[in-house]
This record gives sequence, structure tokens and C-alpha cells, in this order.
Amino acid sequence: MTPEAIDRLLADAEESGTPLDGPDGLIARMTKAVIERALQAELTDHLGYQPYDPAGNGSGNSRNGSYGKTVTTMAGPVRVEVPRDRAGAFEPKIVAKGQRRVGQIDEMVLSLYARGMTTRDIQDHLAEVYGASVSASLISQVTDVVADEITAWQTRPLEEVYPIIYIDALRIRIREGGKVDNRAAHLVIGVDIEGFKHVLGIWIEASEGASFWLNVLTELANRGVRDVLIVCCDGLTGLGEAIRTTWPHATVQTCVLHLVRNCFKFVTYDDRKKVAKALKPIYTAVNEDAAEAALAALRHDFGNRYPGMIAVWERAWPEFVPFLRFDMALRKVIYTTNAIESLNAQLRKLIKNRSHFPSDAAAIKLLYLGLRRISGRHIDGEGLACTRGERGTGTYGWKRALNALSITFPGRLPL
Repeated sequence: MTPEAIDRLLADAEESGTPLDGPDGLIARMTKAVIERALQAELTDHLGYQPYDPAGNGSGNSRNGSYGKTVTTMAGPVRVEVPRDRAGAFEPKIVAKGQRRVGQIDEMVLSLYARGMTTRDIQDHLAEVYGASVSASLISQVTDVVADEITAWQTRPLEEVYPIIYIDALRIRIREGGKVDNRAAHLVIGVDIEGFKHVLGIWIEASEGASFWLNVLTELANRGVRDVLIVCCDGLTGLGEAIRTTWPHATVQTCVLHLVRNCFKFVTYDDRKKVAKALKPIYTAVNEDAAEAALAALRHDFGNRYPGMIAVWERAWPEFVPFLRFDMALRKVIYTTNAIESLNAQLRKLIKNRSHFPSDAAAIKLLYLGLRRISGRHIDGEGLACTRGERGTGTYGWKRALNALSITFPGRLPL
């Protein structure tokens, strides 16, 4: 449409007192006109001749009036006339039979849902901004269309080798049997050979244990993961045993960041800076002997005051020690999980708007849509950034870490 034509439309609307928006506004009327014109064009193509064209005589089919239908559009609800043919064989595409929404309404609902808005929030937003009345069941139906997509994503083939896998959890609340339970939504994040992070799947379980984790890791193995060099996790019950059963040569590494954070649960606010300073020599130690000396110093200075903090280190020590055998470049990659923490922070924002979920499937649906919306950033070893969201998020300093991995785990990387 030319600028002159738009100017004429606006002038006519102003002269007749027609508003731009609203159910009787210019935009709604134009939307109605465009949809009806497109429907008439579809019917003409279906019949094979123009209205009133003699070519239609004796064709066996003809136009047969129309029926009214209200559809939700980006301009609000619009009443359109859908043409019919006498044979009843016409199947419109732009507004299909049974369809009540056109344009980007479905995509908008999915986008708002993926940003953490509740069903009620989405209803209110569409009513306020677009004048569209959308039921809770309709929103549920729209978001449920990703069910097959989620299944395909959860069962997609994976890489044969992941140098590093992180296992982390988000706390959620699920209503089941008339009561609300606290559960963990576990995300498994794999770093591929090129340093890109990918969420390999989401699993929810009411109670953790060796059986649950063996099922999760066996599923990953069945999807193609035959070897993992380092599994970075947080001492979850039964996980270490399941890792050694699935990938016997994998190194189980306690997440140092989580270990440090767990310590602060026992420390008063006033002592946090002192404790943080005392903790650093442990995880930056050059070897195990130096780390044990630093732990002994921590025990001497804070053991009587914070025995719970000391117990955190003593319980985790066997699976913390492997960290000290790694090259400093590799340690930094394992310890600095900023990309994963950023991902989790964004997902937690989605969860906090809901007091609980009606089912595990509902929780996974929201988390998946959130993951689908979040785009990653690739940062190569030289610090140059480019958008590579389709491949996940890159790992800073990966080239140096990859060299360290190839030496530490000879013959296990498919390079």
C-alpha cells in the first residue's frame, strides 16, 4: 500500500469519526476486509472461475453464500464472512474450519507463557491490549502444542563424547493427590568438543536415589553418549554410583561453586568476607597437600564456630580432590559456571510466578519454552563474540581447557 493510499484511509477515518483501534476501528475494519478478500480469492481458486464468469455454468459447483465467524486477531476480535461452495468441498486455509485465531495470536501466547506469565496474566494482557477474550483452556491448548516438540527434544540423538557434563537442579512445587510437594527439576548440560553448552534434557523426580539417576544416565547413553570425561555435580544421593556404572572412566567432580555456597549457609553475615578469604586457598591450591593444609587452617580458625561448614568440606573431599589434579585453565572452566548460573537465574524467574504446577509435564513445558526462548552467546578463545544461539552458549577460554583435557585424558577425545 502506498503512502498516499494510507493517507487517504486515515483522512477518511478522521472525517467519519472512525477510531484507529478498537472493535469498530480502522485497523479492525481493514483486517476484516483483508481476511474476507483473501477468503474470496481462495474460493475463486478452488472453483476455477471468477464471480459471475460464464465459465462457471455447468461446472458442477458454485458459490453458495457465506456464514459469519468471529476470529481473534492482533487487532482484536473481528467478525468475518466465510464464503461457501454448493458442493461443500471448499476448505479455506487462511481461516480454516474450527479455527478461531489468525495472525500471531498463538505465537504471542507461547511467547508470553515462555516469559513466565501465568494463564491469568496472559488472559488479562490480551484483553487489555487487544480486546481479545481468550479462555484459560484455550491458552492451555495453545501451549500444549509443544508436547510433541518436547518429546522429540528429550529423545534427540546426542554427541558420542562430552568432555564435561554439569548436573544442576531447580526447586519446583508440584500438586499431586491433593497436596503440594517440593521437587527438583534436574537439568543435564553437556559441553561439546567445540565448547558449546547444550541442555541435554530435564528430569523431575520426587525423591533422588541411585535408581533414578541410573535411569537418567542410561537414557543419555541410549541416545548416543558413550563417554564423558568429567561430570560436575553437587553430591546428589546415588549420582556418583550411577555415573560410575554408566561411564566407568568418567571423573566425578563436586561442583566447587556449589560447595563454596553451601559453606555460607552456616556462616553469619559478618564473617562471610573472612570465611571467603579462608576458603580460597583450598580450591586454588596447587595440589592436594596444599589444599589439606588450607583446610586444616580453616578448621583451626572457624571449626569451633562453624562445624557445619567444616563438615561440608569433609563429606565432599573425595570428590573435590580430582579438581586439584587439573590444569589451571581446566579448573577455571569447571569452577566458573557463569553461563549455567545465568541460565538457571532466568529459569528461576519463570518459576517464581507460579506457586505450584499441576503436574510434572506442566513444569517441564514451562522450562522447555523458557529454554527455547533463551538464546546463547558464543565466545571464542580470542574473546570475539558472535550470536550462536542455535548451538548453545560458548565457553570462555575453551581452547586452553581443551588442550588440558587432551593431555589429562589421552585418547578419549574424538579430535
